[in-house]
Amino acid sequence: MTQAQIKADWIAVDWGTSNMRAWAMSASGTVLAEASSDQGMSKLRREEFEAALLSVVKDWIDGPTTVMACGMVGSRQGWVEAPYAAVPCATLPEGLVKAPVTHPDLTVYVIPGIKQASPADVMRGEETQVTGFLARNKNWDGVICLPGTHTKWVHVSADEVVSFQTFMTGELFDTIATQTVLRHSIAADGWDDAAFAEGLEMGLSRPERIAARLFSLRANGLLNDMAGTAARAQLSGLLIGTELAAAKPYWLGQNIAVIGESKLSKLYVDALATQAAPATQVNAATITLAGLTAAYQRLKG
Repeated sequence: MTQAQIKADWIAVDWGTSNMRAWAMSASGTVLAEASSDQGMSKLRREEFEAALLSVVKDWIDGPTTVMACGMVGSRQGWVEAPYAAVPCATLPEGLVKAPVTHPDLTVYVIPGIKQASPADVMRGEETQVTGFLARNKNWDGVICLPGTHTKWVHVSADEVVSFQTFMTGELFDTIATQTVLRHSIAADGWDDAAFAEGLEMGLSRPERIAARLFSLRANGLLNDMAGTAARAQLSGLLIGTELAAAKPYWLGQNIAVIGESKLSKLYVDALATQAAPATQVNAATITLAGLTAAYQRLKG
């Protein structure tokens, strides 16, 4: 079957800041096709979202079609703002919001995010991944870690988000590696497992020394010929270790699942293992789609 011959019963969309991913779905939840675009929220004005969506999914539309979307598409800067639900709340919040469309056959629903008053925090998109994980792991209680630019630790119990905490670890890594003096010491790619392990131990055991440890990466490069690949891995270890030290009240003694990009998720799984905290690694795309499917099924009753 060619792309032009695929007709979706409904369409699932994960629309982030940088990219958009869509799946043509059958009524029973089977993936018929998938496609993606680099037209993320940050590149679009509000009036451009519909055209950006149609550029990817128009060949799948044959009659009235529901689109279920999650992510930054529902932010204040997105297609339509989907208000946050406050914790404690269901992992899939009530209150789907319709986006304004002109296409006669399209109805677009956006899933709300979740907010926490104290300490102040928000999530948008991750709630759908948490929902997808619970859809595949019934009656699961514990903590879900979602590594990324802004890593989230989400405490889940009785199918509700109890609380959560966001760490800017991924963004800090990128900024430190490319926008500070350490850009002269840190390789653009490559890896060193031993250096990562050393940085992880430093971050976990003495997180309050993170600022001093960072400059040591520069000094080690100048004085001891520390390789750029080792500096890159040690920076990652330092930041993840410091994060785990701060997030310890979340993961200590809990069931833990890690949902994200495979290489980054494995770093977290391995880091947790050093603390005798076993974690289950889960594919992010699969779980996101499971969450969007759960939202569609609830909409259809």
